[in-house]
Amino acid sequence: MEYLIFKAVFALILAICATVGVTRQFQMLQQNSYFASRYFGWLKLNRPFSFGRVFSLLLGGGVIASCILFERSFGDADHSRYVTAIILGSVFTVLSLLAAYACAAAPIKQNRRSIKPLVCTARVKRMYVTAAVLCLTLGAASLVEGAAGLVFLAVLLILCFLPWTLTFIVLGITKPIEKLIAKKYINEAKRILKNRPSLTTVGVTGSYGKTGTKFILKGLLEEGLNVTATPGSFNTPMGVVRTVREHLRPETEVFICEMGAKKKGDIKEICDIAAPQIGVITSVGPQHLDTFGSVETVADTKFELADSANEVFLNYDNEIIRARGAKYNTTSYGTTPDCDVYAEDISYGSFGADFAVVCDDERIPISTRLLGKHNVLNITAGVAVAKRLGLSSKAISYAVSRLSPTEHRLELKNFINGSLMIDDAYNANPEGSVEAVNVLGSFDGRKKILVTPGLVELGDKEYEYNYNLGLAAAEKCDIIILVGQNRSIPLRDAINTTDFNKDNIFVVSSFAEAMERLRVLTDKNTVTLIENDLPDNYLN
Repeated sequence: MEYLIFKAVFALILAICATVGVTRQFQMLQQNSYFASRYFGWLKLNRPFSFGRVFSLLLGGGVIASCILFERSFGDADHSRYVTAIILGSVFTVLSLLAAYACAAAPIKQNRRSIKPLVCTARVKRMYVTAAVLCLTLGAASLVEGAAGLVFLAVLLILCFLPWTLTFIVLGITKPIEKLIAKKYINEAKRILKNRPSLTTVGVTGSYGKTGTKFILKGLLEEGLNVTATPGSFNTPMGVVRTVREHLRPETEVFICEMGAKKKGDIKEICDIAAPQIGVITSVGPQHLDTFGSVETVADTKFELADSANEVFLNYDNEIIRARGAKYNTTSYGTTPDCDVYAEDISYGSFGADFAVVCDDERIPISTRLLGKHNVLNITAGVAVAKRLGLSSKAISYAVSRLSPTEHRLELKNFINGSLMIDDAYNANPEGSVEAVNVLGSFDGRKKILVTPGLVELGDKEYEYNYNLGLAAAEKCDIIILVGQNRSIPLRDAINTTDFNKDNIFVVSSFAEAMERLRVLTDKNTVTLIENDLPDNYLN
């Protein structure tokens, strides 16, 4: 009886530790959009068979070996093997339980320090429940006498100390369920939109600039219309569905729907849900090339919006977009007079820009606190759509003057030691990153510091674009702090080809370490650019 109680307690603790210990894996799975292939890519770079976990498995194996010895020696006249089994079993059990606790506690501590912690969504809760039920079932099965019970206990040990195995099992079990739930919510969102025939839906997509354009357009249209927009980066099919179900109001006149994509067909999937009448394509460029494969495929995917919308507003400063625009019902915008709507007389400063937007032979004066050339284009797109939906030039000009920077996108803030910070943490594209460095360079008379880990998801072009960013940084910055020993190699290679002072290059392992450096390096005469604050699945 005592032996059965021992196995039950040991199995229960292992089941709890396995369920809790999968937290880090769920976090990385979530950051990789629940794609098994992308999660596996992260896993390969992060030592799934670490020495600590293998050693812990060996400790657990010692418990099972002791159980076998105990069962074989039970009732034997010579109790020496029986006593040996109890002693070894006790030692191995204590050590393996301590190891299990360490494995379970470490992911929670990592998650608390994470740049992008695990968000406990309904899907994550279902995954936790599935993991708990599976582990408890294995724990109960391990109480069976003989070899079968010990096999179940061994499987539980593997799930506890190699949590990625549990993650893949849970993902496989829950995937059909998630598909059914998603289908139900998608059909509900479609019904809601179908019952709102007077609602104007504006789809916004692009390799970059879509989130900024969405918020700018919302700020402009709210001067005369009732507007609902997808919040934050809710740009996936389920993010759009959630917005429709939870945020769309009876009085909403315009629904602005940001559309993101990581593979061909993603934009079409969102268009099938939202059915946009108006589309805005802000850019086509080398983003997510690890999943798209080529810029041509990126363009095909972004233009799925043009194929769906009745009218499309296209950024003709982008040559790829310009080449495709003629076949659609297009309103072009940009910074050249051959566009239908264009910005002119642009002057940039450290704290914003002044220019005019020419639309329908009318010249609309614009003054904005938003930094960077790309925001001039985003505002021009917003003006074009706002005029199309009936807003007056006066209302548009006033609305632009009141716009605040989108959070973490060239957002100017007060920083440590009385310094300034340009928070561009959510920027992750080659053109935008170089433009952000140029904005930093516009702060004449101040010490300029760049903190960045570089750019990701650029396929075989990743080294090249990071190298170019390094060259721009060497030209504009006084101090450069690079995050990640391996990730920063292309930037270091570029900087080392210039005459940049090598004593002013610092390579750190985390953003926390970078912040500690900044406490020493900054003063009231310093501006720091935080460029692309990568989540945990990329830092190395």
